[in-house]
Amino acid sequence: MSRLLPAALAYVLPVFAAAFVLGALRVTVLAPKVGPLAAVAIEVPLVLALSWVVAARVLHRWPQPSPLLCVGLGALAFGILMLLELATALAFGQGVTQFLAAMTTPPGALGLAGQIGFGLIPLVRQASG
Repeated sequence: MSRLLPAALAYVLPVFAAAFVLGALRVTVLAPKVGPLAAVAIEVPLVLALSWVVAARVLHRWPQPSPLLCVGLGALAFGILMLLELATALAFGQGVTQFLAAMTTPPGALGLAGQIGFGLIPLVRQASG
């Protein structure tokens, strides 16, 4: 665990920061023009591509010698990401129930699928070399 936490933080924090900026642009600029689902569909691949690049750097700096450790890294990063997402929702006046309910909408479900993909990228990245 002592190696996983710094690696997970190094993975999640830059991706979350970039996704926060992209999310603000998605909500204020893109969604009014193309709709919420299309806006999320445009944003998710960008965030996943960034996640792929960041994961490569993290795995170079903190090599995870086994697939199980990569699963642990991804799971911990996913958990931290979800806590950051919840904290952001709460800071913007959403309640926990609203936060969870948003994930049941098509844009929310697509976003959640992207977040799960984010959690799986360290494993896939390590397996692909």
